[in-house]
Amino acid sequence: MKYEIRSDTGRKRTVNEDEAAVFVHPENNTVLAVIADGMGGHKGGDFASATAVRIIGEQFMSAGADVETKQDWYDLLYDTIVDVNLFLYTTAQEDESFKGMGTTLDIALILRDQCLVFHVGDSRIYQVTGKAIQQITKDHSFVNVLIESGEITEQEAEVHPQRNWIMKAVGSEKSIVPDLYTIPLPSQSYLLLCTDGLSNKLEKEMMLDIILQPISLAEKVDTFVNMANERGGEDNITVILLEIPEIEVIPT
Repeated sequence: MKYEIRSDTGRKRTVNEDEAAVFVHPENNTVLAVIADGMGGHKGGDFASATAVRIIGEQFMSAGADVETKQDWYDLLYDTIVDVNLFLYTTAQEDESFKGMGTTLDIALILRDQCLVFHVGDSRIYQVTGKAIQQITKDHSFVNVLIESGEITEQEAEVHPQRNWIMKAVGSEKSIVPDLYTIPLPSQSYLLLCTDGLSNKLEKEMMLDIILQPISLAEKVDTFVNMANERGGEDNITVILLEIPEIEVIPT
């Protein structure tokens, strides 16, 4: 499987509070992509996003032969998210300099021809199949609550003054329940994970146009970052783009 990761501070920020990584399990070739957008100031935001990605990656990579079914992986990742959340929450309660910290979190676990997604916050996961793009995750944001209640339109949400208000984040409350999605992974499709530094600047149709261009995966992610910066770059911009190859379906 091919993938590219880019993380850019942007044009207005001095610190990058985003974190992203892709892990490939050494034994069963299972792939895990993780992206996080920290909040709570320089110290807290950095710490929250980096800690979440690091711990989730460590738990994934240390999984033994007894972790093999989708349910096994679900249990491992769900428990890890709960543990990370409690650790960040406790740290913030005990250390005044970390007060108010938290992080968005999106995880995509690729298991042959399907993907298990965990989601908290307003970072996003998109899927591109054929010539269509779909947003898989649903933002845990104030404006999304307004959209779902019919108070504002999606177009109004894009310029709403509270569009960056997050209603749910890892570490901000003592307990957490992430959203869970399971999606099929067709051959020759793409998964795009990104923070709001990208999704606030590029419409999904523009993302689709870039992904479908006959250029390398590296050039695609560079284009994402460059365009977000050209359109203001007020926030950190982080992107993971995975290209799903021809998948051999193993009979069960």
